[in-house]
Amino acid sequence: MSAVEIIGLAASFSLLAGWRLYACVAIAGLAMRLDLIDAPSNMAALQALENPWVIGVASVGAVAELFADKVMWLDSLWDGIHTLIRPLGGALLALAIVDASDPAWQVVIFLLGGGAALLGHGAKAGTRAIVNTSPEPFSNMAVSSAEDVVTFAGLGLALAYPGVALAAAVVLIGICALIVVASWRLIARARRWIAPAKSGN
Repeated sequence: MSAVEIIGLAASFSLLAGWRLYACVAIAGLAMRLDLIDAPSNMAALQALENPWVIGVASVGAVAELFADKVMWLDSLWDGIHTLIRPLGGALLALAIVDASDPAWQVVIFLLGGGAALLGHGAKAGTRAIVNTSPEPFSNMAVSSAEDVVTFAGLGLALAYPGVALAAAVVLIGICALIVVASWRLIARARRWIAPAKSGN
């Protein structure tokens, strides 16, 4: 596998871990067991990803996340709990896939993987905070289902065509960055609108 393909795999898995961490861990572990991804040798501890118990627990977590993410406000609570977990998971996935031997590069990959996962998580959490202000539950389910489709399609693309997945990941990173900026602006605008209303009461 070429360097571009390895980077495509790592970028896709770490970014999508910001949305569906447990699914990414389970699929990465299965891919390692099926030799679709090389198990890490320079960081042997991360070979645990292909352990059946790890894959099983991650699969249970993926199912729980699938349902929790469809329930209004429970999804935001779930996102809040995973604010630290998802970036760490994304960083470890990137380390396992790239498997650099140089400690300096291990740190760089850890930071980039964690940053990508944090960006994906920020876009997801920001979108949900806005969508949850709608009184009906259907927009929440629609957004969550769209995230499911993009996540599993992205993981499939990364495994089948990692070079193409790298280009898709770059586009998705740009979209996530725009969503994060737009979310923060909307939240700041809402706070400015709410503050005068409270002071008037």
